[in-house]
Amino acid sequence: MTTVTAFSVKPYDRATLEAAMAGLDDPPEFTWIESRLGVETAQLAAGSDIVCAFVNDDLSAPVLEVLAASGTRAIALRCAGFNNVDLDAAAMLDLRVMRVPAYSPNAVAEHTLALILALNRKIHRAHNRVRDGNFRLDGLVGFDLAGTTAAVVGTGRIGGIVARLLWHLRCEVLAVDEWHDPHLVELGVEYTTWEDALDRARIITLNCPLTEDTHHLIDADAIASMQPGVMLVNTGRGPLIDTDAVVQGLKDGHIGALALDVYEEEEDLFFEDRSAEILYDDTFARLLTFHNVLITAHQAFLTDEALAAIASTTLDNIAAVRAGEPSENEVMAA
Repeated sequence: MTTVTAFSVKPYDRATLEAAMAGLDDPPEFTWIESRLGVETAQLAAGSDIVCAFVNDDLSAPVLEVLAASGTRAIALRCAGFNNVDLDAAAMLDLRVMRVPAYSPNAVAEHTLALILALNRKIHRAHNRVRDGNFRLDGLVGFDLAGTTAAVVGTGRIGGIVARLLWHLRCEVLAVDEWHDPHLVELGVEYTTWEDALDRARIITLNCPLTEDTHHLIDADAIASMQPGVMLVNTGRGPLIDTDAVVQGLKDGHIGALALDVYEEEEDLFFEDRSAEILYDDTFARLLTFHNVLITAHQAFLTDEALAAIASTTLDNIAAVRAGEPSENEVMAA
């Protein structure tokens, strides 16, 4: 029997994984842990063959050392990103690391579009007003997306769909990516430079991976190069944005609207109920004071289809470990 300890498990994670295992002849034995994986909780996985982790779990060298010493031989990530894993340490400890490279790019792309539409037409503000019996329309003026120049940064699986959706709304779509998708070019999407996109776009959406080159891609210099009143949307990774610089951009009015589904320091906030607590993250608290900011808590992936795909691929990765077979979803140190 292969044993798996899954961390950061919410009810929807467990339900979809159990549903996916229902058809297996010899399913792995799961232990479900709601807490995040870290140095303090790593011992909860003692004796488990595989640890199943999520996007904000700590898989740094000290944690991996504890896991390896207690019998773990593989890490099965329930996410695409793996920047929270010390791959060099994993290799030294002979720990295999596998991820879910693609589950439902439509889910994230559609959420990106939902944020753009809601932020532009002030849906969040209008909803709260109507609930309070205020039916005035002052301050709720948006703009037509048709004819608006929108820049999509990163046109992989997710960004490519975002570009298509914006094109169907008759935006003038710019794309920034080293690789040019021929299908987008055929539609009429214009690939251009980062600098040109900053200069021309009224909407900028970040759908690129987090790398050394893209860390704080949006900084004070980038903001200064944008059009005054620009809408900035991030459904990629939190550290793509220098949040302090963005707060300053909001204060001086250079950024006209901001939508986030990810946040630089989200591991201390997201996926938990903090409603009875004081938020000690002053930067995040400051973001919440702006009426032109819309934040969701890493929700973009959350559809039935995406959860089912994550569960299916995670179980495939676990099966590869059990069989001692290679996996196309394995990630290794460069």
